[in-house]
Amino acid sequence: MPAPAWRIRSERPSDADAIEALNEACFGPGRFAKTAYRLREGVEPIGELGFVAEEAGALTGSVRFWPIRAGGADALLLGPLAVRSESRGRGMGVALMRRGIEAAQATEFIAILLVGDEPYYKRAGFAPLAPGRLKMPGPVDPRRLLVLALKPDALERLFGDIRRARVDHPASAGAAPLS
Repeated sequence: MPAPAWRIRSERPSDADAIEALNEACFGPGRFAKTAYRLREGVEPIGELGFVAEEAGALTGSVRFWPIRAGGADALLLGPLAVRSESRGRGMGVALMRRGIEAAQATEFIAILLVGDEPYYKRAGFAPLAPGRLKMPGPVDPRRLLVLALKPDALERLFGDIRRARVDHPASAGAAPLS
């Protein structure tokens, strides 16, 4: 199989505007109301776990990971995973996830969680968590809550409420509290 025409590299601070434009194009303004986005509000992503894909000199994909508390454990929230529509279907999203997962394995975090479609994310090793073990702080279909263990005992340690791990800067004045 030939090498892909795109390459993955670490996210740089100078990528911020291009990543925001990509997320806007892929998910629109309604993304800010979703529970996963609300868990990110006021929190900075883990810098060394941000990756982008470039093709023909343009940023065409990105993935970020955010610190969360899953019960009493330090975990990561994957997302958004964004790939330009014209670049989809070639493995870029899965490659971005795998690069991030590989880097996350060297951290203190015990697991990665996300809200998404199991058939897609299982290609990177994600699977549903046993029902009732974790509770998102908003409306989320529990069947879409997926997990990937980074440490051997991670799944046994994931129980309770999912919440922000920290707040790096104040949330916007118009934001409702995250229950």
